[in-house]
Amino acid sequence: MLRRDPMTFDVIGHQTVRLRGQPLRNLNELECVDGAVYANVHTRNFLVRIDPATGRVTDYIDASGLLSDEARRGTDYLNGIAYDPTAGTFYLTGKLWPTMFEVRFIE
Repeated sequence: MLRRDPMTFDVIGHQTVRLRGQPLRNLNELECVDGAVYANVHTRNFLVRIDPATGRVTDYIDASGLLSDEARRGTDYLNGIAYDPTAGTFYLTGKLWPTMFEVRFIE
């Protein structure tokens, strides 16, 4: 995960993201919420919550059950995440998905 200067977009640092001690690549659609970074993993149906100070994945969110088997036909992987700070919810969707889901992550 690269850190960039917000004014110049120059790289000012980086952090290796690790899931269960192993590097996690292909992070996509990053959202910063309450000091954590949420990201979907490109071509996979899960999201992670990352501690930006350490790069450690602090939560794994399985989104594979959002679509029924019937709705999943002709679709591809999870590929969209957005946060609504007013509602405190996330919007999730994917490539060719027929639906966008509004969800709340609870502990």
